[in-house]
Amino acid sequence: MTDLLVLGSGIAGLSAAIRAAERGLDVTVLTKGALANTATSYAQGGVAAALAEPDSPALHRADTLTAGVGLCDDDAVDVLVGEGPDRVRELMALGANFDRAAIDGELELAREGGHSLARVVHAGGDATGAEIERALVAAMQELRVDARERWFTVDLLVEGGAVVGVEAIAPDGSQHAIRARHVLLATGGAGQLFAVTTNPPVSTGDGIAMAYRAGAALADVEFMQFHPTALDVASMPRPLLSEALRGDGAILRDEHGVAFMVDEHPLADLAPRDVVARAITRRLVERNLSHLFLDATPIADFATRFPTVDRAARAAGLDPSADLLPIAPAAHYLSGGVCTDLDGATTLPGLWACGEVACSGVHGANRLASNSLLDRSEEHTSEL
Repeated sequence: MTDLLVLGSGIAGLSAAIRAAERGLDVTVLTKGALANTATSYAQGGVAAALAEPDSPALHRADTLTAGVGLCDDDAVDVLVGEGPDRVRELMALGANFDRAAIDGELELAREGGHSLARVVHAGGDATGAEIERALVAAMQELRVDARERWFTVDLLVEGGAVVGVEAIAPDGSQHAIRARHVLLATGGAGQLFAVTTNPPVSTGDGIAMAYRAGAALADVEFMQFHPTALDVASMPRPLLSEALRGDGAILRDEHGVAFMVDEHPLADLAPRDVVARAITRRLVERNLSHLFLDATPIADFATRFPTVDRAARAAGLDPSADLLPIAPAAHYLSGGVCTDLDGATTLPGLWACGEVACSGVHGANRLASNSLLDRSEEHTSEL
């Protein structure tokens, strides 16, 4: 029997696994794909935290509550913004290398939609999730955590009203009962339930389904956030055009070249995601269009600043420095999920949840850009 069985190997699951192992717990991680095959690896924009003046947790809190359109849990938001700077520093201590200014070596801070100022740290321009995943996998391996790839968890084991382990299928097809004192769901979101999504193939809602069958409470599962600027090409998942593009000066344009967001919101192209996605969708429906456009030509040194987006665009035959990029909304992030308290405990004894599979109420009805990696990194193991 293991002390902690973690299901999933993204930032949420690995952050918790590392902290538990550092505290002397026996930890096992199961993931249905390769360790690094997670939604975390796809994350482009970065991690939002109030790291330097004139920013503050109070400002970050206000932006989060505004984006959540009145449905955030205030206490959860206070934890997110208050502990955020320390969580970023912990990621750096684990080896994550965030981008720094060439002149003074300070962290580069980007601005994204819904943020009142620049507070988003990033890595490799637009490869933040991949860098965090790399650092966490390395840290976990150094701690010699038992990590099992390509194990598919079928169901939670429940005895006497408490979760005591899981039923799982090994890579050779054999089925096993793995018992644990605590089971942590970190299985990610459910974007693959939608026809068009930015999520990787592994994001199929398994953890939520298992929790539901076991009798755990769920909440807000209708709050699927649609990213407004997925590249409209014939591939799935859709390549994501980071919100940081608009933070660096990219402009949304309609089929006539009109910059339409100035008429939709005071923040124009940097409005919260739900506002932008609805503005785009309304025009697509009214005008019978498949896409509008993102004009990234104002961004200097595009390939250097956004190498991931540049590669995706060029693979589709587009040059971001010269061409308008066709975009349309795509299913992106589930703000609801398995109900938890601020320590990650669900309504079932022995079962915990963190990251996108969980619903602590921190995101409300609409997640503020780059709050997801922060939320996933703030997992607590003190109560285990």
